[in-house]
Amino acid sequence: MPLADVAPDPYNRGGPLPPSYDAAMKDKHRWLREDYAEATERFPERDALFETLSGIPVDPIYTADDVTDIDPERDLGYPGAYPYTRGVQPSMYRGKLWTMRMFAGFGTAEQTNERFHRLLEAGQTGLSTAFDLPTLMGYDSDHPMARGEVGKCGVAVASLADMEVLFEGIDPEAITTSMTINSPANAIWAMYLAMAQKKGADLAKVGGTIQNDILKEFIAQKEFIFPPAPSVGLVIDTFEWGPENVPRWNFVSVSGYHIREAGSTAVQELAFTLADGIHYVRRALERGLDIDEFAPRISFFFNVHNDFFEEIAKFRAARRIWARQMREVFGAKNPRSWMLRTHAQTAGVSLAAQQPLVNVARVAIQALAGVLGGTNSLHTDAFDEALALPTEDAATLALRTQQVIAHETGVANTVDPLAGSYHLEWLTAEMERQTLAYFERIDALGGVEEAIEAGFFAREIGDASWRQQRDIDERKRLVVGVNAYEQENPEVPIQLVDPEVVRVQEERLERVRRERDGARAEAALEELRRAAADGVNTMPAFLACAHAYCTLGEQMDVLREVYGVYEEPVLI
Repeated sequence: MPLADVAPDPYNRGGPLPPSYDAAMKDKHRWLREDYAEATERFPERDALFETLSGIPVDPIYTADDVTDIDPERDLGYPGAYPYTRGVQPSMYRGKLWTMRMFAGFGTAEQTNERFHRLLEAGQTGLSTAFDLPTLMGYDSDHPMARGEVGKCGVAVASLADMEVLFEGIDPEAITTSMTINSPANAIWAMYLAMAQKKGADLAKVGGTIQNDILKEFIAQKEFIFPPAPSVGLVIDTFEWGPENVPRWNFVSVSGYHIREAGSTAVQELAFTLADGIHYVRRALERGLDIDEFAPRISFFFNVHNDFFEEIAKFRAARRIWARQMREVFGAKNPRSWMLRTHAQTAGVSLAAQQPLVNVARVAIQALAGVLGGTNSLHTDAFDEALALPTEDAATLALRTQQVIAHETGVANTVDPLAGSYHLEWLTAEMERQTLAYFERIDALGGVEEAIEAGFFAREIGDASWRQQRDIDERKRLVVGVNAYEQENPEVPIQLVDPEVVRVQEERLERVRRERDGARAEAALEELRRAAADGVNTMPAFLACAHAYCTLGEQMDVLREVYGVYEEPVLI
């Protein structure tokens, strides 16, 4: 229980102890009133916020009395067993290390393909693809809206021709690929699958993940195209079509990462992410899908920020909450439906442009928290990402950081090594409690889509972001190199995108349109239009469009005509 609930003034050495205190709390209270109070008279507490980044107060000490409400068998169990607080696999990293992914994508498909091969040679075990802004927004590289953005924040992909170049020399059956794409996710996934088929791959053996989490776009990242209802419908199309056709694929990566990058607290990230996942489950059930067919392929993606213990607790709470929701609320019978499997990425928003080499330390500590939290795969940011796209040397150092943690620290030798920590178990339970309270507030508004329209998430994240920035501005929270220990910044080489990317993309698009079978492309686009208008599953039509070399912009324009374009409500 929070200390404030049992000892309103723990540092006051006067007054009798309440008769309801048991022996353990008497000991804790007496230690605070006597030993701790005496120590802080000689060495006063630092002028610091003794709370997590979510604002959860942190006591000077935790004892067994703080976790009396936690039943080890009910709430912790063993790794690989319900409720999976301690990990989803019994052996965890003793059996298989987490998948080490480095987010890569810039310029042309040729340039990113070269980076992919170098990362694989350096020991990376899975690919993670970043797309440029025009691709994320469903525009071809030669569209007027794409001007100035082609290849800047990721790789430009406008048709199957780009996808073929992007994965040249890479076996889709041997390497899993994660793709950070949302509004146009169905089309990009279809291009990847078409590429695999053209290589002769068996789709039943092709594994990977599409992010495909459109709800977090409305909540945080704002890279939406269509209104929420048809957008969620496209996600559920992948749930329906995927298990039979690409059973090793994760059809959604429910992404708290971007919610945290937008300024949320860790508790908000946890609550809003799981609420999004639950919303997809509800919509899939409304379509008549079997929860034990689709739930095992739902994956998650969390941020790993600076508050070490809060981040570890977040992962443990996430697994427990999801397991209980799937089994006890939705009645899933397959244990794989109860398991929350997650990717994690160190916090890009925590990286500072000032003294950028200090980011190496931040990333290492965040990565360690992700591993101790039991993530299933991990991306480590490069230290120069606050300045520009990561250089190859910086990206390699970020990968080496994971390898040092894996092979030199010993933290992978035992499963859930921090289990039983009074502080960590109390914090895990507190984050679970606050997350469930958020669920109640969201349900009271009618659900996630209604809460989006009401501006609930925007206000909550905006308020949290403002409080965090206020604390930094007032130096209540110190950021090394930013508001403490400032010094002149060293020169750091940065990665620049070759302006030739626009010419390369425009020439490839022109060649695709000239050489493809025009009638086949038109027929495929018309089939996509019918599927969207009739409300039938769109994935077969997207796959046909991919094989016909329809461009991304052409496909998204069809859906813009059918679904309309979403405009975010103005909040007052």
